[in-house]
Amino acid sequence: MGGTVTTSPHESPAAGHIRRLTRHVQDFPDAGVIFADLTPVFADGPALRSVIQALAESFHGQVDMVAGIDARGFLLGSGVALELQTGVLAVRKKGKLPPPVHSQDYALEYGESTLEIPADAIEMRGRRVLVVDDVLATGGTVLATVKLLRRCGAEVMGVAVVLEVQGLGGRAALKGENLVVLASD
Repeated sequence: MGGTVTTSPHESPAAGHIRRLTRHVQDFPDAGVIFADLTPVFADGPALRSVIQALAESFHGQVDMVAGIDARGFLLGSGVALELQTGVLAVRKKGKLPPPVHSQDYALEYGESTLEIPADAIEMRGRRVLVVDDVLATGGTVLATVKLLRRCGAEVMGVAVVLEVQGLGGRAALKGENLVVLASD
């Protein structure tokens, strides 16, 4: 991938909705953290539709599957898949799928975690996949998803996120990926 980051010189309707409706919560989940809650964006019909359309916009005709990351990525991934007329793959947290599974461990700021996809129910080899999630912070979860999908033979065509929390290294972690960010915080 060429490492493109799609941004617009003018605020898109989706970015306007995101800025207007995102709720910022001080000291959650830990002291010193400002949590960007996108729930109000998803609960507003016109805002959700705008976000889904904007996430899908750069990928029409380029993908045949959307991978939504547990859990808010499921909401977005399903909508984007419908918009792109493709299937959707739920990338689950460890222990949520019956075996056999393909898994990918990754580091969190407070420990480690694992993501999984079915090993024998869905053929990933040769699939052109778009990875979708709500927030890009450190990039660990998204990068683990990209690695997992590629290890299973998929071609990751891009990563699309609603909101990037700047200064946490997510963009750097995804260097070289086709990255679409609708708004930055």
